Amino acid sequence: RLAARCLVVDGDGQKVPFGALFREHRAIVVFVRHFLCYTCKEYVEDLAKIPKNLLQDAKVRLIVIGQSSYHHIKPFCSLTGYHHEIYVDPEREIYKIFGMKRGEAATSSVKSPHVKSNLLSGSIRSMWRAMTGPAFDFQGDPAQQGGAMILGPGSSVHFVHLDKNRLDHAAINTVLQLAGVKTVNFTNKHQIIDI
Repeated sequence: RLAARCLVVDGDGQKVPFGALFREHRAIVVFVRHFLCYTCKEYVEDLAKIPKNLLQDAKVRLIVIGQSSYHHIKPFCSLTGYHHEIYVDPEREIYKIFGMKRGEAATSSVKSPHVKSNLLSGSIRSMWRAMTGPAFDFQGDPAQQGGAMILGPGSSVHFVHLDKNRLDHAAINTVLQLAGVKTVNFTNKHQIIDI
């Protein structure tokens, strides 16, 4: 496949063929809009809550792909607490091959269960991070939409969700279930067990 041959870049600037990420194992691959996007930040903060042992038990890799320079990876991980695998596709080649759209589809009914901020407060925080960062940079194309996929091993494709707009994320627990991984309680509330 064309996408498998594209190169992605890790936080140290090392290039890896995209297909190598899911050649041996099934992988949940989440493409984010850009690293300053508040909805992406909050979605990745929830991805960060997935315990590594749940993924290891299911033999599933969790991979985030951004579309900025690799220099933004480590600060983004520090900001979100994300400790799983992360790469960038700076030319957005894979985004284009998979048909991830640019621009926003106006669907007001779509609401990510992982986004806590409203549009105004989230946008202000994103702009503040852009202005106070080492270089004023949106850390990717602000019009690019992302998506979530379950790929591998090899060329198997199990699930594809292409985001229509910034709030159209696939629910993480749905993706975990489809990949054979135990689900996670993303609310900070303790679950009440009836006896």
